[in-house]
Amino acid sequence: MKCFCVRTVAACGVLLAVTVDQLGAADWPQFRGHPGASAEDVSAPPTAWGDGKNIAWTAELEGRGVSSPIVIGDRVFLTSCTGPEQERLHVICFDIRTGRRVWERQFWATGSTSCHPKTCVAAPTPATDGRRIFAFYSSNDLACLDREGRLLWFRGLTYDFPQARISLGMASSPVVTDETVVVQVEADTDAFAMGLDVDTGATRWKLDRHRRANWCSPIVWERDATAERLVVLQASNGVWVVRPRTGDLIARYDEGASTISSSSAFGHLLLVPSNGLTALKLPQSGSELETVWRQNRLRPTTCSPLVYKDHVYVISGSILKCADPRTGRIRWQLRLRGPFSSSPVAAGGYLYVFNEDGVGFVVELGPRGRIVSQNPMNETILATPALIDGGLLIRSDRHLWKIASKPQ
Repeated sequence: MKCFCVRTVAACGVLLAVTVDQLGAADWPQFRGHPGASAEDVSAPPTAWGDGKNIAWTAELEGRGVSSPIVIGDRVFLTSCTGPEQERLHVICFDIRTGRRVWERQFWATGSTSCHPKTCVAAPTPATDGRRIFAFYSSNDLACLDREGRLLWFRGLTYDFPQARISLGMASSPVVTDETVVVQVEADTDAFAMGLDVDTGATRWKLDRHRRANWCSPIVWERDATAERLVVLQASNGVWVVRPRTGDLIARYDEGASTISSSSAFGHLLLVPSNGLTALKLPQSGSELETVWRQNRLRPTTCSPLVYKDHVYVISGSILKCADPRTGRIRWQLRLRGPFSSSPVAAGGYLYVFNEDGVGFVVELGPRGRIVSQNPMNETILATPALIDGGLLIRSDRHLWKIASKPQ
């Protein structure tokens, strides 16, 4: 097996020096941050901004990027791509307090950079375990760096699996848990999920998957009784639940699922975009996930469902719907102005979501939803925001903004 793997003595020494670091509750470590994409322990960002008001800083970006920012402590990490064929891959680190660019690293893409004009090679959101940054790209290149930007290893997965590519571009974001980074690389010609060792990039396991184009991302789901962390792999033919370190299949659901919007977790329930929205739980025995409820009126389009304070929120077209995640009963709905590619996030009793025209909607949550502000950024926005305490990070192709009412 061919493997681009870079490790140096210096890099390993740095890694050992930071092993005591852990992710904090206020960090935003992956696509949609934490399971459910809400942050119940952080204060709400401002409910209105613009014309210099409540915009702490703006950082200029070059090239393309629809990936979301991630956050560890006082650092923000972001990916982008440049070049005539988007063949130059970037990982950029910013100071969260000032927006100053701390470092930037660049790599050449080793796989296909073909993409639909709406998206780009820097579509997957990076992930972190608090010590390392795992930057994944549509070209199926996976770079592992430490927090200071030193390259620890690099895998060009197209060298091993040249048929695993989509002419429209890939978009699935990685997750990391149990010392394993998990990626889904699923196309019509070849499809697999893979777990890689965080230290070396070596393959721990590989599972052949249903051969159909898939853009949704895996999620980490915590088993209630034992607090064991499992990984959910979603695709057009359903859902697999696997152990992250071994790839062992724990349970499955075979009634189909979305290939765009990803699942969310609500305690022991898994909320899957399938036949509308379907709530599943692990079986007492056997290997088939049990259906708890199904609501065909809760059908996400592009956005993934959001779980926040005992409610689930789904955007169907331009309609925001609030439902009980225990029963699927719809409690209220509210018309926004779409279309939406960015998924919503929530904090402090408010939901934040950006439409493709770059308008940020702030919705007060409660017995009935209410739009409290519409905030135009005047640029196309496809990326999902990242929440920080009292603030919000959002990116377009051209800019990264920190929205906050006071210094963070």
